Amino acid sequence: MNNERKLRTLRRSAWVGLIFLTLAVAGCFRPAIPISMSPNYPVDVFYENQQPDRPFMELEWLEYKEEVPLADQQKPQKGRMVKRGNNIEQKDLLLARLTMQAKKMGADALIAVRYQYYSSATVHGYSMRGMAVKYQKEREVGQ
Repeated sequence: MNNERKLRTLRRSAWVGLIFLTLAVAGCFRPAIPISMSPNYPVDVFYENQQPDRPFMELEWLEYKEEVPLADQQKPQKGRMVKRGNNIEQKDLLLARLTMQAKKMGADALIAVRYQYYSSATVHGYSMRGMAVKYQKEREVGQ
């Protein structure tokens, strides 16, 4: 019986050690693709399915577009299209450019923001579009 109790204690210790090791390794894990945790832009950003909770006045549609030739690593290889599209950092940079445009024109927010990517056999391109808006002051709303 005494040996059985020691064996149980040893098994519990092994499980506790395994759990501790798993948590320690998981705490050091860093994803291969950085995940954007809502960068700080100079104006508020609302995507297609979102709206500000304040009244606003539409100013102008803004759009940033670019089309570039495919790099060698992006060209079809053995019938497969590889390494296409933009990563999250590139998309954040596009949105930063668009929000800077909006800020320069006096906007408080961008609404209906939409990202679009396309690709062909020789080029790839993308666009980001949004409506620049100015929030209305409370006095303006009541008048």
